[in-house]
Amino acid sequence: MSELDVQIPTTFDPFAEANAEDSGVGTKEYVHIRIQQRNGRKILTTVQGLKKEFSCYKILKDLKKEFCCNGTVVQDPEQGQVIQLQGDQRKNTSAFLVQAGIVKKDNIKIHGF
Repeated sequence: MSELDVQIPTTFDPFAEANAEDSGVGTKEYVHIRIQQRNGRKILTTVQGLKKEFSCYKILKDLKKEFCCNGTVVQDPEQGQVIQLQGDQRKNTSAFLVQAGIVKKDNIKIHGF
């Protein structure tokens, strides 16, 4: 048998570049603002996905003072710290986070109704 110059292709991962690019700077870290219906007309607004460098307690303090509502920070095993506010504060919260420079408007997702 004669030797042929045949190169056997090695495993090629077409998504390796995309995954490497996503792991760096510029990744889309979304902040999710949701509402939950409690009972009757009662509504709960939740904010999750804030970066660890921001203190959820200080943000909550300013949100409560700005919107005249009550709220708390809940520790979730999957989502981390989640801010809960009374009432439908979706638009107010998103405007506050953008104005304070905490999150860009493109990185906010508002869910519900």
